[in-house]
Parts: sequence; structure tokens; C-alpha cells
Amino acid sequence: MPALSVRDLRKTLGGRTVLDGVSLELNPGDRVALIGESGSGKSTLLNLIAGLDQPDAGEIAVAGQVMQTGDPDQAAALRRRHLGFVFQAFHLLPHLTVERNVAVPLLLNKIPHLEALQRARALLGRLGLGSRCQAVPGTLSGGEQQRVALARALAHRPALLLADEPTGNLDPAAATGALDLILEECREAGSALLLVTHSDSAARRADRCLRLEGGQLHAQ
Repeated sequence: MPALSVRDLRKTLGGRTVLDGVSLELNPGDRVALIGESGSGKSTLLNLIAGLDQPDAGEIAVAGQVMQTGDPDQAAALRRRHLGFVFQAFHLLPHLTVERNVAVPLLLNKIPHLEALQRARALLGRLGLGSRCQAVPGTLSGGEQQRVALARALAHRPALLLADEPTGNLDPAAATGALDLILEECREAGSALLLVTHSDSAARRADRCLRLEGGQLHAQ
């Protein structure tokens, strides 16, 4: 079963066609880089796949479940069970500790509270943040926040991880380390990865690279 299946996806924004018949399929464990000029629609595509926005036409299925256009509750349930999303800005909850940030998707999936915290601590330990579990995001470095965001995205072992310029705010050394973590954790979890990046070095580490141009995907 594909981790992601996109069929003939179309989206117009402000009178401009951003996506014009995009089709894409990722199997479990696939690592695909998505490149393109700023404004080409890369983030729009990720938001549509995640159900954060609605396409004008086309079909999206994650882990075999078709996302129902116009049904935000169904989209939210699908995200909780099968999707992880690493944002460039991290979007950590500032009032929660690091371990509770990571536990959020587990709690939303009805994992018992203590078990969710234990799983969060174990994952943070693997990412070198075992000593920071009780810290709040505002006290962390950019690289540490990136690792917390990655832990949160992978905590529920999603079928598909979407990463939107996850290393864009990091210096080159930190970016390389962050990408190492993303690739390693996806391999361990068996998650498919769709990585939006402007980095040639990051794109080269994917199994394949696609360019979004003129509203369509092209093999790179």
C-alpha cells in the first residue's frame, strides 16, 4: 500500500494556477526531495497533502485512506494517525515542556498519558535531548528546537513525514546534522519522506528528486 498517492491535483491561488494536474506516489521508506523556485507551489502541495488546505480538484490518499475534501474532521483524524509534519518555523507550543510537546500527537491518538510521556522521553533521548525534557522551547537553541519538532513529528510513527525546509533556519553544520536525524528516524520508523528543500546537498541525499515548475512535477 502506498504511503502517499496523489492523483491529478489542481490548485489556483489569486487567479494563478499553482498546481496543474500533479500526480505523485510514495511507498513506505521512500525518500523524495521536492525542489523549485520560491512561489512555485511546494509548500502549497505539502499543505494540501496534509489536509491543511483543500485542492480545487484531484485526490489525495495517505496510507490507503482517501482524504475527503471539505471534511476537516476527517482530515484531522488522518493527520493524527498517519502524518508527521516538520515546519521550517518548528511551531512548538511555548507553554509546554519539551517532552509534552513531543507527547501531543500520542495523546491525540488516545495513548495513555504516562505511556505517551515515556515514549516521548525515549525518543528525545535517542535525539540527544534526554536532559532537556523539562525545558520549555524558548530556552532551546535552534538546532535543539528542530530536533524537538522532529521528535514530535515522528512520535506516533507516521506512514508519511512531510518536511518543509526543515533546515532552512540552521547553519550548514547544524543543517547537516538535522538532515541526518530526519533520514535516520524515517528509516527506523519505515516512514516515507517528502522533503521540500532549496539545498542541493539535501536533495542529493534523497532517493529521487522532483522539481515543481509551471504547476507540474518533473524528474530532476
